[in-house]
Amino acid sequence: MPSWAIGIDLGGTNIKAAVVDEAEGVVDQDSQPTDAEAGPEGFVRQLALLASEHFQRGSEMLDPGTFAGIGVGAPGAVDSTKGLLSYPPNLPGWGRYPLRDALQSRLEQAHGLAAPILIENDANAAAYGEAVFGGGNSFRDFMMVTLGTGVGGGIILDRKLYRGPNGTAGEIGFMIIDFEGESVHAGVRGTIESLIGKQRIVELACGMLDDPKASPRLMELCSLNPSKVSPRHLEQAAKEGDPVALRLWQRVGSILGVGLANIVALMDIRKFVIGGGIAAAGDLIFEPALMQLHRSTLPSMHEGLEIVPAKLGNSAGVCGAAALCFASGHPLRSDD
Repeated sequence: MPSWAIGIDLGGTNIKAAVVDEAEGVVDQDSQPTDAEAGPEGFVRQLALLASEHFQRGSEMLDPGTFAGIGVGAPGAVDSTKGLLSYPPNLPGWGRYPLRDALQSRLEQAHGLAAPILIENDANAAAYGEAVFGGGNSFRDFMMVTLGTGVGGGIILDRKLYRGPNGTAGEIGFMIIDFEGESVHAGVRGTIESLIGKQRIVELACGMLDDPKASPRLMELCSLNPSKVSPRHLEQAAKEGDPVALRLWQRVGSILGVGLANIVALMDIRKFVIGGGIAAAGDLIFEPALMQLHRSTLPSMHEGLEIVPAKLGNSAGVCGAAALCFASGHPLRSDD
């Protein structure tokens, strides 16, 4: 009998939670704003309440006796064995924190729910979700890149999640593109995340709007106030031919392509699955990224290069976090 689990994806902007059935995928899902300013303890209270609510909802639809546990995808360095989360870059005030134990204790004490809990890096969870249920299902080796508040990555090698000896493998967002550049994130200069994270994309757009007449559609969408520009405004304006928005996405895609080229050169991975909220811009990013990927790699490395969109959309993280509960520690399903 298929089991079910709760998958949770902790983002810097929103927390997503879902009831995931092993056979059917997501059967119930919602999100709420992340209370990032509450610190670790307040955050755990929010997380425990959300998990408890989804357990109740899941139990009404599915057999409680087949409940497999709670999987949590979290930003930052994760020791999945010990359930420790270290210095998440988009959650201020966190150091090295025992997230699994704190959440388990809060669930039992405040909500009477005793359940196995697995903690995984959020991008790793998204990669796992795409490998099991989504865009990476047909690839033996690939890298998942998530474009959102930050830029994350997860690596699948031989149909298995590769974490690295310290759990930090795949952190493409901290790959340095311009070590002398002005952009700094989490104290590191010139990283991909500092160049194409959500806030930086907005800043880049604002910097391009020095002449409002050059971008009439984008200015219209943001109500003539550049400070209100959002990635969705940029996506819509570009699709309608706005020159500033088109130039912005060309730059974002090119920066991403350089990062992917470094992965190709280092690991000989040639398949990339791109997800996250920013990736909703689709070919506006993918096309310049693939062009730059070819320009930045040797001809001998071009065979098999492919960039595909994540199929699970914003559900990749919750699907992967839940899937970890179904089959922790064994190879992923494959159609091969």
